[in-house]
Amino acid sequence: MGHGKLKKFAENLGFHCLLQPSAADVLVKEEGQRELKLRSHAIRGNWNRDMFEKPAPIVLELGCGKGDYTIALAKRHPEMNFIGVDIKGARLWSGAKTATGEALPNVAFLRTRVEFLEAFFAPGEVSAIWLTFSDPQLHGSENARLSSHMFLERYRKFLSEDAVIHLKTDSRFLHEYTMSVIRANRLRVLAKGTDIYGTGLTVRPENEEGWDLDAVFQVQTFYEKMFLQMGLPITYLAFSPAHEGPYVPAADFDKDYWLEAEGPRRSFSHQ
Repeated sequence: MGHGKLKKFAENLGFHCLLQPSAADVLVKEEGQRELKLRSHAIRGNWNRDMFEKPAPIVLELGCGKGDYTIALAKRHPEMNFIGVDIKGARLWSGAKTATGEALPNVAFLRTRVEFLEAFFAPGEVSAIWLTFSDPQLHGSENARLSSHMFLERYRKFLSEDAVIHLKTDSRFLHEYTMSVIRANRLRVLAKGTDIYGTGLTVRPENEEGWDLDAVFQVQTFYEKMFLQMGLPITYLAFSPAHEGPYVPAADFDKDYWLEAEGPRRSFSHQ
């Protein structure tokens, strides 16, 4: 491990806005059981009390990387609290350092696996999720996609009743897969666009006064800026995960077609 990473890991320990639990903090093996099970972390249900200056609706960005999107949204919306989630401590260092240096009262970061989220958030504690340029898992398991029915089951354990999930991606494969999950579960699409900087949004929120649609265009991640320079279209989806009964997997997704349409460029974009 390089000296630079070691220095960042050391600095991370001093950032109040960055929570870095160990696996032992959230995993436990019960007596007589072979498999590890999740257990609640002390922060669960207490984010507004313990991490933020004042109580406010909580928004997550999953796979936040360096946290630039989380920070930009937090600056636009001081009436909300934002938490960036990633497993890479060296990436989170950048966002935590910025949030600390600028004394941002509504920004926090959590270093953990997305699969462990329910150990950190209580029922109804989160009002929105942003999935920004997530790995589309082109050749991996469907269940590993952050918009799969498996992850929707995880999210519902801590999302509020009126929660919104946002998906912003350069991957038409992931966009169309998510639309298939939405159709299979009869979820409500709130906003949609397959080339937001070209053709714009083909579905717009019914009550636009309650939306910061400008943020969809004006707040950009490092990857998004890179893809725009390459002339690649950026897609956006916002949908309500409200659903009765268990979620079911995508039923009409043509994986081979969209895999071919995706092309070889995906081999480098999420390394």
